[in-house]
Amino acid sequence: MTTSGNHRDRVAASLARQGMLRQLGVELRRVEPGLVELWLPYSDKVTQQQEGFHGGAMGAVADVAGGYAGLTVAPEGMEVVTVEYKINFLASFKGGALRAIGKVAKPGKRLIITTAEVIHVADDGKESACALMQQTLMPVPKTY
Repeated sequence: MTTSGNHRDRVAASLARQGMLRQLGVELRRVEPGLVELWLPYSDKVTQQQEGFHGGAMGAVADVAGGYAGLTVAPEGMEVVTVEYKINFLASFKGGALRAIGKVAKPGKRLIITTAEVIHVADDGKESACALMQQTLMPVPKTY
């Protein structure tokens, strides 16, 4: 298990290696043991044909927030990969940003179960639910 002092460094280093997330502009906002918060600002890189946030972008930020929450409880020298996730899309919004909060529901040696809530934060600060996700992660040896 990592110490609380290096959770953020561990997550930030992994996030920096994810080219897709850099392209989308995903921002790391909070890291605690068993919890990670990411933000995805609105841009033309994350929209669907009606100019709202694309479900794929919502799914990606939820998957990554849950995955990194799981990484905070994975043993040192291990990473996590998503085995599966189920997401419910509640609404799509334009402008503002998406805030995804991933939380560990059940840590384990072979499987880690997480959840993520995706919330739209409008430019005026108003918050609205966008999506809910449940995820299964599997710890795997770090290969780099």
